[in-house]
Amino acid sequence: MSWPDRLCRLGRRIGPGLSWRRRHLLWRLTVRWALVRTALRWAARRPGRPHGLTAPLVVSLTSYPPRFPTLALTLRCLLTQDLRPDRVVLWVAHADLALLPPAVLALRGAGLTIAATEDLRSYKKIIPALEAFPDAVIVTADDDLYYPADWLRQLVTGWEGRPDRIVCRRAHLVGRDGDGGLRPYRAWGFETVRDGDSTEIFPTGVGGVLYPPGSLHPEVRDRAAFLDLCPQADDVWLYWMGRRNGMRYRRVGDRAGLVFWDGTQEVALWNDNLAQDANDRQIARMVARYGLPGAVPAAWGEDHGPR
Repeated sequence: MSWPDRLCRLGRRIGPGLSWRRRHLLWRLTVRWALVRTALRWAARRPGRPHGLTAPLVVSLTSYPPRFPTLALTLRCLLTQDLRPDRVVLWVAHADLALLPPAVLALRGAGLTIAATEDLRSYKKIIPALEAFPDAVIVTADDDLYYPADWLRQLVTGWEGRPDRIVCRRAHLVGRDGDGGLRPYRAWGFETVRDGDSTEIFPTGVGGVLYPPGSLHPEVRDRAAFLDLCPQADDVWLYWMGRRNGMRYRRVGDRAGLVFWDGTQEVALWNDNLAQDANDRQIARMVARYGLPGAVPAAWGEDHGPR
């Protein structure tokens, strides 16, 4: 386990008992170690071992100008995994392409693919990849944090080649009331440690999610639908699209905390989605359109399994 991961684990164990000044100091130390570890990995980089899958393995992410100053750090983490993907693809809106800093552009020589696409907000990390690589195992990543060297290997190992399993690194547990309906998002089981496959595990994209080929319902690419129903909650949209296709979910890895780069969280979507209860509004629209997750409408008939 890398030094940043050990510090994250230590922080989770002792953090609640510390003053806010000491918690802040511990957090600053963790970020510093993540920076050091990233630099060391990059200096000593060598190709990871082959993944051995029968399908291509693609790591896909997106970014936008407020995150560009630290984007190269995350990309270096993804390009120094101990399991080698076939591609690491950064999707950027056409209007933002010219704003990419030299540190990011230089990574094209180290295996990064940079592709311009329409501006679909956070959906840029998954929709263009589904269309460009329909037969690939796609692993999404976020652009604002440190990824340990075994991050990709943990996801692939946890998948086990199961076509009906979506794997994530961080997840919540869907909150149900006594009648099987959904509780408010704030009442869900945040950062669950539940093991095993479940339809109630709700992946949060920040930790990375592995999608097997064909695991998401074909409607996942319906731009009009997801921009209308879930413009700020791609996690919600993707969870419903997986459940509509009969998927189960598994969370892998320990509960080490996420290490975000300085200055990246001021513009994070979760600030709006949780603080302003935007997730509840978007979830309500999904329920109105598709029903509760796990409940298969009769219109789907018998053709609702994995595609």
